[in-house]
Amino acid sequence: MTDKPTLLRIRSVSKAFGGVRALSAVSVEFDAGLIIGLIGPNGAGKTTLFNVISGAYIPDSGEIFLEGAPILGKRVQDIVRLGIARTFQNVELFESMSVIENVMVGRHVRTRSGFWGAVTRMPSIRREETALRECARELLDFVGLSAQADQRSGDLPFGWQRLLEIARALSSDPKLLLLDEPAAGLNAVETHSLGELIRKIRDRGVTVMLVEHDMSLTMSVCDRIIVLDQGGKLAEGTPREIQANTSVMAAYLGNG
Repeated sequence: MTDKPTLLRIRSVSKAFGGVRALSAVSVEFDAGLIIGLIGPNGAGKTTLFNVISGAYIPDSGEIFLEGAPILGKRVQDIVRLGIARTFQNVELFESMSVIENVMVGRHVRTRSGFWGAVTRMPSIRREETALRECARELLDFVGLSAQADQRSGDLPFGWQRLLEIARALSSDPKLLLLDEPAAGLNAVETHSLGELIRKIRDRGVTVMLVEHDMSLTMSVCDRIIVLDQGGKLAEGTPREIQANTSVMAAYLGNG
């Protein structure tokens, strides 16, 4: 037994937009080393919860802790430094930059060089840049894009752009990776490969939290599932438990 704190703890988080309550007293917690699925009907609050965790939104009430330390109210870049990275529903790349440059940009929160370091090109800065490039190449190899390192990122096929976004998120060395609909727009072969990659990320020591509408992918890769409905937490359990939950089936699949 160890006294290692819970990786992520969310306590009674609520968020409303005008008269619409997107999240209502949501509480979630889980340990490191898992793949967590976050599912629910459209409008259930899944992406809103991701935005709250990553610092894009500040909730109206509640608390969020990463390894026991409060992160609520911190800037997005500071939350990345603390160990939470994410991807988005719509791929967001620097399309005019090369593949490897996109991954290197994601690593900037772990570098020490600033404006004057880049201008003066001090030896320590050159060494840091070399290490940065080596890290980026390793991550491109990890996701299967090493051969495309010098290609313009905007010219990549859509499926490869998804992989590049994941590599860029991993370059910040996260403890928790939030994947927002990573299989959207992928074909069956690409989705299968994505599932294998998500397991490899977990095996690499990164906890994954996944929002995904492809239930075959979600149920096959996740260790636990959290179900949101109308902004509240409806259920939580293993994939098998969630599939057998009649309340989930009624809310998510429309089975009365």
